[in-house]
Amino acid sequence: MTNQEILAQFGPREAMEYDVVIVGGGPAGLASAIRLKQLATERGKEISAVVLEKGSEPGAHILSGAIMDPIAMNELFPDWKAMGAPLTQPVTDDAMLFLSETSGYRTPNFLLPKCSQNHGNYIISLGDLTRWMAQQAESLGVEIFPGFAAAEVLYDQAGAVKGVATGNMGVGKDGVPSENFQIGMELLAKYTVFAEGSRGHLGRQLIEKFKLDAGCDPQSYALGIKELWEIDPARHQPGFVMHTAGWPMDNSTYGGSFMYHMPDNKIALGFITGLNYANPYLSPFEEFQRWKTHPNIRWYFENGNGDVTAKRLAYGARAITAGGLMSLPKTVFPGGALVGCEAGFLNVSRIKGSHTAIKTGMLAAEAAFEAIVAGRSHDELSAYPEAFEASWVFTELNKSRNFKAWFKHGLRVGTVMNGFEQFGLNGNMPWTLHRDKPDYAYLKPAAECKPIDYPKPDGKLTFDRLSSVFISSTNHEENQPAHLTLKDASVPVAINLAKFAGPEARYCPAGVYEFVKSDDGSDRLQINAANCVHCKTCDIKDPTQNIVWVTPEGGGGPNYAGM
Repeated sequence: MTNQEILAQFGPREAMEYDVVIVGGGPAGLASAIRLKQLATERGKEISAVVLEKGSEPGAHILSGAIMDPIAMNELFPDWKAMGAPLTQPVTDDAMLFLSETSGYRTPNFLLPKCSQNHGNYIISLGDLTRWMAQQAESLGVEIFPGFAAAEVLYDQAGAVKGVATGNMGVGKDGVPSENFQIGMELLAKYTVFAEGSRGHLGRQLIEKFKLDAGCDPQSYALGIKELWEIDPARHQPGFVMHTAGWPMDNSTYGGSFMYHMPDNKIALGFITGLNYANPYLSPFEEFQRWKTHPNIRWYFENGNGDVTAKRLAYGARAITAGGLMSLPKTVFPGGALVGCEAGFLNVSRIKGSHTAIKTGMLAAEAAFEAIVAGRSHDELSAYPEAFEASWVFTELNKSRNFKAWFKHGLRVGTVMNGFEQFGLNGNMPWTLHRDKPDYAYLKPAAECKPIDYPKPDGKLTFDRLSSVFISSTNHEENQPAHLTLKDASVPVAINLAKFAGPEARYCPAGVYEFVKSDDGSDRLQINAANCVHCKTCDIKDPTQNIVWVTPEGGGGPNYAGM
């Protein structure tokens, strides 16, 4: 049954009205809700706000490195330290390594550009910070609905956004409501703030409907894969930050890694692969596993005898919106706004986005508050982009606007030119570089590329996808329609497998896509939707743009802890 047929049989949906509905309970969405309530208290006004979070709880789907610049937290909660915010591990040292296959070169710290320096920043679990922010929001009177996925944008007769509808629950794989069926509900608002994170399901629709990206460079993405480990105290350096570039990536592929030493002998490590890579045989997951075997990296997981004694605690993956200022869409439209990574406010040169997410959430909230107090609704919050252009976020992103674009010339040229621009000119380059292709368009036919032979995992330092997904605590209701949909079911075999050697089986970090043989010997694509960690890579990198990620039932997906 289609959604329209379900509504005709089981509707109408219950509707709840608020001043502001916020889609997404991450740092940007929660900052919006918190700022609204702060302003209401300061001005003696009543403002109602609700946050919809598709994860089982706030923070369950949050994945980031993460090093946090506290500049936005200082503005949102000037006394955050006394309030017990989980920013407890300051950065104590920075290291930038360029790796060959067997050795590494550390850049002297005095040569690191300002964007690569982390003095005054904190190594954090962004998931833990999100949970803390949710507690602060609720204490201010914000309603938070975890386990409710916003599945549909609602429009009024004039075409303005008037709210969202949550997804139906209890629909079987065959699309027919089961005995556990519950129809979704409508949440109506004067303004709706979209904070779904990178490649948001509804944000993507809004950008297309309102042509918000007209005149912008195509958006660029990367896939970040992360693990959390507990290591030998003798090899742990609280506050130490290391980034690497080079091996195992070749010169033409954008990517790099991080290792952050957290408290309690824990390290967060991860690998970033630009999704504009060309070789369909490349596997971001396997590149990450291979990177850990480098002598300069492996050392941290061993004891004095060379045995791997460290313990892997958690795993996850998430797409990163990395296009920067030149790919930033218009952030407002009638009735709503895009904030945080939904729009693409990540500063890729600093490998940081939580501070810009919080700040843009605050700016959108301030614009919405003033509009509501003035009696407005469902119009464009033009004060929000105006405030952004006058803020430190714009200044910061403007300085790094060329960072990702330089790497289209290769790692060596990109590194040299970014070093010159960021170190020599402090980001004040007199010209702007542009990109003209989306990430999926860079993939070359398999016949033009060399297969990559990845080593088998050893189960101690390197692992397979399924054991990794297991420790992400990913869970979905099995009897529901697949949320990984195909526009044309024939395309994966007829085009993706035939021309590109089936790249979806490699770019997915969760083993969702497999090409298997049918009983008659023909190939078919098997979609293991229950494995999905909601990274959105398939929605971005599919060379035919045939895969569309839609929201599963609320509460499904990963349940990250300490990430």
